[in-house]
Amino acid sequence: MSTIDKTEAFAQKLLIHDISEAYLYHNINHTKRVVESAKEIIEHTEIDSELEEVIIVSAWLHDLGYTVTNENHEEESVRIAEKFLKTIDQTPDFITKVVNCIRATKVDAVPKSIEEEIIRDADSSHLASDDFKEISELLRQEFQRLGKENYNTREWREENINMLSNKHKFYSTYAIKEWSAKKEENLMDLIKKKNKIKKKYRKEEVKAKYKAKYKNENPERSIQTLFRITLRNHIKLSDIADTKANILLSVNAIIISLALSNIIPKLDNPSNQHLMIPNFNIGYF
Repeated sequence: MSTIDKTEAFAQKLLIHDISEAYLYHNINHTKRVVESAKEIIEHTEIDSELEEVIIVSAWLHDLGYTVTNENHEEESVRIAEKFLKTIDQTPDFITKVVNCIRATKVDAVPKSIEEEIIRDADSSHLASDDFKEISELLRQEFQRLGKENYNTREWREENINMLSNKHKFYSTYAIKEWSAKKEENLMDLIKKKNKIKKKYRKEEVKAKYKAKYKNENPERSIQTLFRITLRNHIKLSDIADTKANILLSVNAIIISLALSNIIPKLDNPSNQHLMIPNFNIGYF
């Protein structure tokens, strides 16, 4: 097996079996993407075969530190790479170049050689890809899972705009020539989305403002409110009066019933004949 084949087998084993599921971005898929991007740049760059091997090996090894820690993972990747390359009897010069390439992937690092430029550009190739939004979202969710950052959608959009416009740059000739346009397109898409949402919020704020102003200043609404309250109060009073009348009728009916039931049996007595006419009148009414 060649050095590249041995490195690929070693890296895939670690990235498939020894890395946490929380790494939705920094996983085997990201490493494969970096390897393919590195090969693409190499194909259009004049470099010797030894440097090609250094770059591909570095691409496979550059994120193995995530199998151990997410803090300063590059140095952990360097440690793993040095140990592995020594076991396959690589030269000190080869190991040094690989180590330098891995350290060149740090956010604040500046590449000092062509191989470092290529690995650095390959590591950030997703910024110029058609799948930029989806890949970027995986990184946002990874941050959340690891408890590092909890960006909402708007904050993450701002972070990406800042990254694409201020923090990131391509170094290799091929990446500058072939990838910069797509990177700018992704940046413009983010800015357009930001402006669209900003315009929507501004429109809603103005609409709410004028609606509140119209509500406060429109006399017709005040008059309608007055009539509505007056009608509601009138209906309530009518309900109270109806309820009171029903109560009085019920009480009177009970009183009359009791009175008649006690007086009518006594009408048979000749001495109570004077009560007949009042009783008939009560019964009639």
